[in-house]
Amino acid sequence: MTATDPDTTDLKSELPTGRIGRDMIYEGRVVRLSVDEVRFPDGSEGRLEMIRHVGASAVLPFVGALSETNPDVLLVRQYRYASGGYLYEVPAGLPLGPEESWEDCARRELEEETGMRAGRLIPLTKIYTTPGFTDEVIRLFVAADLEEGEAACDPDEFLEVIRFPFSEVIEMVKDGRIVDCKSVATVLYVDRFLRERDQEDPR
Repeated sequence: MTATDPDTTDLKSELPTGRIGRDMIYEGRVVRLSVDEVRFPDGSEGRLEMIRHVGASAVLPFVGALSETNPDVLLVRQYRYASGGYLYEVPAGLPLGPEESWEDCARRELEEETGMRAGRLIPLTKIYTTPGFTDEVIRLFVAADLEEGEAACDPDEFLEVIRFPFSEVIEMVKDGRIVDCKSVATVLYVDRFLRERDQEDPR
């Protein structure tokens, strides 16, 4: 290669990464499956299976005040076909459509699944559930100052609402009784960041 020859390796690396083609395989109520042609950071190309998901909101409801030593929280024990049985989870679900905000989605799902309304909703963070093959993002919230509402589960939802001390929920994560990733993330985030802050400054 002479001094005037272009360095093709460098040129390849400067090409934009991401999707350069798509074969749509399936479009369903919740997900869309495609096989995408993708350009990688080193300029190489390949095919990846991709599940696109509308996203969801998840919320951990506190019955007591966040500043209490060991407040109670609500979890749902829900039948999940994919897991082969029941899982302990925080209430969660999909938005009704693009017009529903993630916060409104969290409020609605909380009431539908537990029969309680959030007097106060605190946003936490967002998580990518399994970015190796899906773009699903779940927004995490905490609900406080609960009020009586009206439960309204979907026909394919089979769940019961159970009240636990927060300390037991932490143990349930530790010993493997809670293995649902959005619930693990929400519980540990609250314990590490939110409750620690509130106990330092319980205003």
